[in-house]
Amino acid sequence: MALTEVIIAGFGGQGVLLAGTLIAQAAVEQGLYTTWFPSYGAEVRGGTANATVIVSDDEIGSPLSFNPNALVALNGPSLDRFVTRVVSGGIIIANSSIISQNKEYRIKPYFVPVTNIADKEISDVRTANMVAVGALIKALEMHRYDASCLSLKSVLFACEEVFVSKPQFIEINKKAVQVGYDFLN
Repeated sequence: MALTEVIIAGFGGQGVLLAGTLIAQAAVEQGLYTTWFPSYGAEVRGGTANATVIVSDDEIGSPLSFNPNALVALNGPSLDRFVTRVVSGGIIIANSSIISQNKEYRIKPYFVPVTNIADKEISDVRTANMVAVGALIKALEMHRYDASCLSLKSVLFACEEVFVSKPQFIEINKKAVQVGYDFLN
């Protein structure tokens, strides 16, 4: 059974839950099994938030992931909280716009300045979460996570599904995903 377990974490308001929804929808578009499990503090905006997404080519027994093989950390506290849970050889996307690169980690993160990219290349800092998703998809491809590897094509199509009720946001989010994906080339 090929399995990809992703934790996306950050402050409330950074689009953590939306990023998880997009990844789960992309899995559905590819005909894969998926679960999406959100968690957020009582404060929501400004508090902590994380979402666990599991993608598999077989049925999934539990939506919980204690040892994910991928982590997207949009802030320093999230990286510090979840980095020790990522399996050896796993992937970490860390938002270097606000996370210091001065620490040593057991698994070296891909430091991607997602907030700066969203601000400068997309002209909308709110798309930083989508830039991070794009970088994650490229990193998963580079590490060849078997059948549960999500494709860029499915993520871009999932943007159309996730933003169907707000069509004005489809193209900007697709662009952000593409820019994040291209950053790791």
